Amino acid sequence: MASPIADLTYRNYDGPLEPPINRWWAIAKLSMKLSTKKKGFWAWSTLSAFWYIILLIFFYFTETVVSNVGAVGQKASPINNLIWKDQFLNAFGESQLFLFILALLMGAGTIANDNRAKALLVYLSKPCSKLDYVIGKWLGIFVPMTIVTAVPALIFYMYCLMSYRSAGFWTQDPWLIVRLLGMILIPGTLYSSITLAISSMFQQGRLAGGVFAGVYFISYFITLAMEGAYVSMSMGGSNPPGIVKGLFYCSVDGLQAAMAKIILHTNGSPKLPIPGGAKFQVPEPSTFIFVPAFFGVCALSLLIAWSQIRAVEVVR
Repeated sequence: MASPIADLTYRNYDGPLEPPINRWWAIAKLSMKLSTKKKGFWAWSTLSAFWYIILLIFFYFTETVVSNVGAVGQKASPINNLIWKDQFLNAFGESQLFLFILALLMGAGTIANDNRAKALLVYLSKPCSKLDYVIGKWLGIFVPMTIVTAVPALIFYMYCLMSYRSAGFWTQDPWLIVRLLGMILIPGTLYSSITLAISSMFQQGRLAGGVFAGVYFISYFITLAMEGAYVSMSMGGSNPPGIVKGLFYCSVDGLQAAMAKIILHTNGSPKLPIPGGAKFQVPEPSTFIFVPAFFGVCALSLLIAWSQIRAVEVVR
């Protein structure tokens, strides 16, 4: 007589068989989780918004003084003379050092530490491909950095939109929000690409971080030198040559400033109300030169990372 209880010790799987998808997203999520747990991530993220905070404090005290003066002060308020998109450009420029530190914190060891731990042999085993790995690591830096850049800029935009429409915030550039959405993608795109390239060439995160810092600061000194030369020539009454204007943007910071000026379509304005200070601002660069240069640097960096990423062969 057959047993009334069926044998449940083994069952064949008869469910759907689907290929694994979004493998890159699993890698990106792990990278983002590790980054946000690092000491200093939230502190540097907050410090990157310090210029927006300074602007809000300036607006508060200006409104307080104007309200005490009355209608006459309202007409003469310095807020009415602001070029609004330049305020976002200035805040973007002041955040660059802090965003660089964030990129260093998140990206210096992202591939270098995997090389040291021989983790690529696991990552690149089927079904995870080389493309999944590169996309996942790139997004693991790009997404947090873009969020850090976007949050203060969009909050400041909404505050100004609600508070300063009468001061020309909307009428100066109705498409400013679209321009801002393009500008906030710049740091994440560039830093993610460069850090992947440098990190992929080392087996120590500290060495990769040192090289990245060297690239950043050496190129930054070029920008400072060109800015000093430009201001000196402008104060002397001469027209700075094109090479000075071009070399000003030939750095990690400068390339981002070039893209921001192109997207916002502005030459910029001084952070302080200096009479005639606008002539000391390096003008908006050529779109036909620096847009291809920006994406060329990103593409070259990703190509370097791609060529360096390979599993370690086990020889017996």
